[in-house]
Amino acid sequence: MSIDKKNKVLIFDTTLRDGEQSPGATMSLTQKIEIATLLDQMGVDIIEAGFPIASEGDFEAVSEIAKIINSAKVCGLARANKNDIERCWRAVENSKNPRIHTFIGTSPLHREFQVKLSKDEVVDRVFETVKFAKSFCEDVQWSPMDATRTEMEFLIKVVKVAIEAGASTINIPDTVGYTAPKESAQIIKNLFIKIPELKNIVVSTHCHNDLGMATANSLAAVEAGARQVECTINGLGERAGNTALEEIVMALKVRKDILPYETNTTTNKLIQASRLVSKVSGFPVQFNKAVVGKNAFAHESGIHQDGMLKHSGTFEIMRPEDIGLNETNLVLGKHSGRAALRKKIYDLGYNLGDNQLQDLFYRFKSLADKKKEIYDDDLLALLSDTSMGEQNDFLKLIDLEVKCGTTSPQTAKATIVMDNKEYKVESIGDGPVDAVFNSIKKVFSHSAKLQHFQIHAVTEGTDAQATVSVRLEESGKIVTGQSSDTDTVVASAKAYINSLNKLVIRRQKKAPKALAN
Repeated sequence: MSIDKKNKVLIFDTTLRDGEQSPGATMSLTQKIEIATLLDQMGVDIIEAGFPIASEGDFEAVSEIAKIINSAKVCGLARANKNDIERCWRAVENSKNPRIHTFIGTSPLHREFQVKLSKDEVVDRVFETVKFAKSFCEDVQWSPMDATRTEMEFLIKVVKVAIEAGASTINIPDTVGYTAPKESAQIIKNLFIKIPELKNIVVSTHCHNDLGMATANSLAAVEAGARQVECTINGLGERAGNTALEEIVMALKVRKDILPYETNTTTNKLIQASRLVSKVSGFPVQFNKAVVGKNAFAHESGIHQDGMLKHSGTFEIMRPEDIGLNETNLVLGKHSGRAALRKKIYDLGYNLGDNQLQDLFYRFKSLADKKKEIYDDDLLALLSDTSMGEQNDFLKLIDLEVKCGTTSPQTAKATIVMDNKEYKVESIGDGPVDAVFNSIKKVFSHSAKLQHFQIHAVTEGTDAQATVSVRLEESGKIVTGQSSDTDTVVASAKAYINSLNKLVIRRQKKAPKALAN
């Protein structure tokens, strides 16, 4: 089958909206702009920049992104009411290519318990709000939330009404990750059969990964006629996440023989985007993650290694350079200078300002004094330190001394600065990390619960850096802190302080309202 306009698949990235709904993945304005700029450079077609009515911060982020993006459409999300829609338009109106995305729940459960409307009331609301959105913006997308659990007859009816009201894109979201590939395709096929007008409309698919089938469901929808896929970098998103952008674009690139579709996305920036989103969100990419995971191009089996030595195609269906991954080389040490560091960071896909480079260089030199050999992954761990993300120095670790072993009580002595005042504290705990956390809590009292504590070694060897992730929850606010150090306990202390600094920021912000899709 030849590739033509009908086989062009639009990539709709919702990392900054649905992805940010992941508990603890809140991003700052600067971080959102950095991600949006990279997505635009990659050739992503639509960037859903946020939910403007949710908070002043979301409105500002969407508005600022709308002003700077050159090629992609900039989209904001709005519930099916006039206040949301007008607020959304105010946020995107300065975009070169603005879009309003409005939605309402349509499944029996959502009608009864969420929107609390009858079928007729939902139909009326769809027509009224899509038409209202169209009065502001020519490009209007509409979604029936929980579409895959909506009765087919009613789904057909509301889609027809949305088209009549002026929607130019119809998105069919699998909001709770309930569907399967065959069913996903059949829903799209039925809509095309029952709604002739749909042939002039872009049909979109938005799948969640609760049952691990988001990418498969999205590709099945494309084969059935959908020409827009909603996805996120690293599959970030609520619960088990969304369809992963990198999986969609690489599946279409690698399997053109059975999936004769194209995207505008430049794949050689995928690893850069993955690392950036991981750094900003504080969510590490699992080692065996498809396409961008650390082990995606690693081979340990003797049979696999033998095959790779003879021909890479024996056990690799993608080339590392296709996603922007260069072979790891050991090139830096304690005698390396700023120019070498800047060049290496650029090769890894990052452009740092002078102040950021100076901060990184200081921490690089500190690490080089502890580790003889500095690998790419060590540098990426330094870049991932959340102190380079949200700048908030309310709490700072100055000094830490820990006593532990098989016979003595686990004790931590710490010097901590809080709000520019220095405190010296000492605590015991059930292990060195618990003792450290107790010391910090003596300075900054809080009721946050520790939801997640994870340590992983960045590279091999006993001198490897440890990257620690800490997730806290307080009154519904969830934050994630991350830090790296050759001393695991120090990394734990820094990660804990990172998360507490984020908690201070979240306390000052209005919590976002419940979102959708």
